[in-house]
Amino acid sequence: MKHTPRSRLLACFLLLAGTCLAGSAHAAGTYLSNAQVNNVMAALPPPSTPGSAEDRADRAATDEAFAHRSAADFDAALQEEKFDAFAFAVVIGPDFRADKLPHVAALFKEAELETKDAVDASKNHWKRLRPCPPGSACAKDPEQAKKKSYGYPSGHSSRATVDAILLTQLFPQDADALRQHAQDIGWRRVVKGVHTLQDIYGGRMFGQALASAMLSSPTMQSDLAAAAEELRAAGLVKQKTPAAASQTGH
Repeated sequence: MKHTPRSRLLACFLLLAGTCLAGSAHAAGTYLSNAQVNNVMAALPPPSTPGSAEDRADRAATDEAFAHRSAADFDAALQEEKFDAFAFAVVIGPDFRADKLPHVAALFKEAELETKDAVDASKNHWKRLRPCPPGSACAKDPEQAKKKSYGYPSGHSSRATVDAILLTQLFPQDADALRQHAQDIGWRRVVKGVHTLQDIYGGRMFGQALASAMLSSPTMQSDLAAAAEELRAAGLVKQKTPAAASQTGH
């Protein structure tokens, strides 16, 4: 699978009224066209108005989750600061490894890059500030906290959702566990004190829409078929998945 070079996604997208604010300055990705990304961004609802009762309640929920975090959840959140699709090996099994599955790794690297582009552009549009629970890292080091990206939608929640949906095409028998693991990754961002529930739910919606658009791509379907064949050769799947079967006409 060839990675298509492209510049960062800039602030061009359709508003809810369907109007594009500016000309596109990024090239289409391997799986998502400019129009698809714009449409997904336009469909994401705005976060709560800053300082509103709803906004304060959302942030208070993060304060509560952070204050009552378990050591296990917090440790997992720290380990997930950087993650990719192979973090789902806890569901699929220990042999689900990037070094053993180059086709699978390339597919998910591209999908995650395109997801990050869209998330970054959305964050920079909404500019929703992250929460800052008492005693958290941002409260201890406000200057460092200012260097963080905005909060809505959560990048972790978006990418974990995309990963889970695409992995379900390859491991349909694990669909429920994959979805739950993606949700757990999102929840632990709240436990860590760096996102609110609204950020996480927004990321989940965003990831679902992005994955749906990716799955409409013939390139994605071809890469999924190659990934499924690689997984079969590695003994990780015993029969053709629905996505692979549709590619071969069976």
